[in-house]
Amino acid sequence: MTSTQISDTPAMPGSDFAELSRLIKDAGLLQRRRRYYAVRIGLNLAAFGGGWVAFAYLGDSWWQLLLAAFFAMVFAQLAFIGHDAGHKQIFRSRRANDATGLVHGGLTGLSYGWWISTHARHHANPNHEDEDPDVDIAALAFSKAQSSRKRGFLRWVAKYQAFLFFPLLLLEGLNLHVSSVKAVWRGDIRKHRLESALLIGHLVAYLAAVFTVLSPLTGIVFVLVHQFLWGLYMGCSFAPNHKGMELLPAGHTLDFLRKQVLTSRNVRGGPVVDFALGGLNYQIEHHLFPSMARPNLKHAQAIVRAFCARHDISYAECGWARSYGYVLEHLHAVGEPLRTAKATP
Repeated sequence: MTSTQISDTPAMPGSDFAELSRLIKDAGLLQRRRRYYAVRIGLNLAAFGGGWVAFAYLGDSWWQLLLAAFFAMVFAQLAFIGHDAGHKQIFRSRRANDATGLVHGGLTGLSYGWWISTHARHHANPNHEDEDPDVDIAALAFSKAQSSRKRGFLRWVAKYQAFLFFPLLLLEGLNLHVSSVKAVWRGDIRKHRLESALLIGHLVAYLAAVFTVLSPLTGIVFVLVHQFLWGLYMGCSFAPNHKGMELLPAGHTLDFLRKQVLTSRNVRGGPVVDFALGGLNYQIEHHLFPSMARPNLKHAQAIVRAFCARHDISYAECGWARSYGYVLEHLHAVGEPLRTAKATP
């Protein structure tokens, strides 16, 4: 399996998406924003480096748990840059984007190649029960058909998944690390030797820094708090985007435009949400134009929303808190048949 950039889907001449693409291009929203990314990457790296300087200065103290929470935020912001690089949002050349993605993968302990492969399948078929890896998660069920196939402990989890959702997100960071290691170990990615070195280097440097400065008990708690909060942050960034939106069956006939819009949800909230969710709150625009630079997404939103209104295409958008409400309501409804089913002997 090769590591390929995630790019825009070509528009069919005369299609609705071709018309929308012309509007977006004429507005200049497909231009790169190198200065924005230079500042963003610089600030992220400064926060990363400054955090470790503060870590060494503070020494063996339980106050380090505040830095663990800080690093959870910094790791998420670094991961967002890796995401943008994978979509070729930063540079025109694949080599420059890949180099940026690999560096940020090494800093966070993630396989850039594994993520691109998985995320490309998601973008090609969002919310497709058979083809989107993001709705094929062992610990959760996103449709009643999926819940009916759960057995044993996973069936119990699916039954109460709305209540367990946020606790489960605490494990998302560990899941990302484990999935990265598995992909590199199997050689599923193009630069698996380089990524092996990056993952090993990250693990050795991270554990050496933690346990050189902290006592064993404090170090273990620091790692757990950092990884759990980072997982929660990443999961909360992903969850509002598609969960609870339309699930697509095999053989659906939706065109590219409607497939992407009807399965995605935007999250309102202004600059704070833009920063916290790394631009993923403009999920509809991002799915329509994956290589669009992050700061251009908010400008594209007005054009896309008006276009959808003219073509009678449902455009989902809500506030930050309400988005999680929709997710939990959907998970609760999916698990309902399991809660009401009679026990079988």
